[in-house]
Amino acid sequence: MMSDMETTGGCLCRAVRYAITGAPLSVIYCHCESCRKHAGAPVVALAGYKRAQLRYTAGAPQVYASSAGVGRASCGACGTPLTWEGDGGEIGPMVEMLVGTLDRPEDFAPSCHIHYAERLTWFDVADDLPRYSEWHDGGEAPACHGPAR
Repeated sequence: MMSDMETTGGCLCRAVRYAITGAPLSVIYCHCESCRKHAGAPVVALAGYKRAQLRYTAGAPQVYASSAGVGRASCGACGTPLTWEGDGGEIGPMVEMLVGTLDRPEDFAPSCHIHYAERLTWFDVADDLPRYSEWHDGGEAPACHGPAR
């Protein structure tokens, strides 16, 4: 059952490990400058959850306040970027795990691109997923919600 599923992951050196209960609310590609800088990558894949779904099973990450109300966690030992953390609006506190830190990232295919207006013009992903200029163009991004495909 999806609500009972447990997802695990962690950093490169294994000092920080985590477990998440339940299915993700969304799995996305984010092209915003802040995510790119945090991950050191041209685009970042994120799996979003309610903050209460996440628990750390080993170690604790360091959280950097990257902007008002937003934290970005990473391992203090090896530097692996782990999360985006902030207000999820009507769903409450939210955490988005960098898909590359999941033990089975192949199970978390993104369903859309967000902040596409901020993308690097020399980088493109050859897929037919919806692309949104911001998180919710005009308040809608229905293809970005739901469990991993």
